Amino acid sequence: MGGNDGGIRDGDRLLVEELRNEYPDITFVEAGSSKEQIDQVKDCEVYYGWPTREVCVAGNHLKWIHCPGTGVDQLTKIPELVESDVVVTNARGPHAPPMADHTLGLIIGLAHRLHEHRDDQRKHVWDTDKYLDTFVELAGSNMGILSLGDIGTEIAKRAFGFDMNVYAVDLHPRPAPPTVKEVWGLDRLDDLLAMSDWFVVTAPITEDTIGMIDRRRLGLLKDGARVIIISRGGIVDEEALADELMSNRLGGAGIDAFSIEPLQEDSPFWDLPNVIISPHSSAHTANMTEGRRRIFVENLRRYVAHDPFLYVVNKKAGF
Repeated sequence: MGGNDGGIRDGDRLLVEELRNEYPDITFVEAGSSKEQIDQVKDCEVYYGWPTREVCVAGNHLKWIHCPGTGVDQLTKIPELVESDVVVTNARGPHAPPMADHTLGLIIGLAHRLHEHRDDQRKHVWDTDKYLDTFVELAGSNMGILSLGDIGTEIAKRAFGFDMNVYAVDLHPRPAPPTVKEVWGLDRLDDLLAMSDWFVVTAPITEDTIGMIDRRRLGLLKDGARVIIISRGGIVDEEALADELMSNRLGGAGIDAFSIEPLQEDSPFWDLPNVIISPHSSAHTANMTEGRRRIFVENLRRYVAHDPFLYVVNKKAGF
């Protein structure tokens, strides 16, 4: 079990103890720092965590890596891993409900300028006229979702509850669920942008999605439209987005993921009044973390029993 250089979480230590009791014939090793991981992984078949390239190269006996998250873009950048026979699984699923909750929180916050209310509260300012006729009603508005996977599907459920009209594009379009009016292929992305009052990015970051929403495509959005980036940074051209927001052509943005993290101190996004930022934290609930651990427990059972894994990653596709 690998952590980052900050060490192993208490919850993961409890998980190790649970697994040691369940599988007394298996040796479980905790390794916090990169050096510890490189030293320990040489004799391991299974790695739980986000290994660096150095760890992957040192793991001569590795058969399976389980990523306790959903995005695997850091792993698919390691050519030795991508070209190897090592199976990679991830923990998709538990992150989707809290990320969808967070998305609707950003949308409601922007629609009713709640972040500005909070600023006024801290200054002890009571100014009703400031907000007169400035809020946006969600009912009847159009939401466009880029990628109708687990996250997009959960967001659609919540948006449907607010009487929003939800449309989506996806690399592999499927019949629309009851909460979505239409699901199109990526060839309709421009159409989706043009009709969206709220454009929500839930796609994984891959070679195909990097820079997908460029300056031209941002220009297709309606005047006053709002953008929510909830999955990964780098899919939307951030310089172009900042320009659209500073000119007030776009109505606002809620951003949980940036191309460079932490967000650089000189980024214009920090000071834009029509932007709400969260530090890539949208999924951080205790239920989500424990749900991800349970997926590893189930996959370990399957590994021991030689049963098929849950959630095998296509290393070449990047998700």
